[in-house]
Amino acid sequence: MSEPQTTGATPPPTHAAPDSPQRNRPRWDDLPVPDDTANLREGPDLHDQCLGLLPLIGVWRGLGEVDYPTIEGPRTFGQQIVFAHDGRPFLSYESRSWLLGPDGEVLRPAARETGFWRPQPDGREIEVLVTHNTGITEIFYGKARDLRSWEIETDALVRTASAKDVVSSHRLYGIVDGGDLAYVDERAMMGQPQQPHLSALLSRIAG
Repeated sequence: MSEPQTTGATPPPTHAAPDSPQRNRPRWDDLPVPDDTANLREGPDLHDQCLGLLPLIGVWRGLGEVDYPTIEGPRTFGQQIVFAHDGRPFLSYESRSWLLGPDGEVLRPAARETGFWRPQPDGREIEVLVTHNTGITEIFYGKARDLRSWEIETDALVRTASAKDVVSSHRLYGIVDGGDLAYVDERAMMGQPQQPHLSALLSRIAG
């Protein structure tokens, strides 16, 4: 997938699930503090500092492609991403994916990520923390490119002893025509120079 093409104001979500305005991530209503919400119609008000990330909030699901010189590919995967908030000046982030076969059948669970997007008071700069189930934690710095695209790049990366030799990552997220979420992830790892590794196009299913 090429770089997400984003221009102008955020487009209407014509590709969203019809019931997405009524859906949310699973929530614990008996928590003594506000739970995360992925639907701006429910839960606490969005913090002013997060307004620049407002188009990301929701539950997104779709298909992607993974490829790299060190793996047999390209391969297709399914993915769900959740951006949510609890009223404080950050978004929670969760991604889970599953590998698909040549006929679209689910083969097995694949990568998982969890973390936080932390917009800064200037309204443009972003700090992003992402932890992978494979034993890697990344700290990204980046900024909003416009009202509906965001670019982040690793500043620091920590690996456990059993993790793959990942050196750096560069990601570009964007809300594209039809209101879908697209992203591209370039990586330097396993002795290879930085190059495209993952890309996906996800539609809103909640929020």
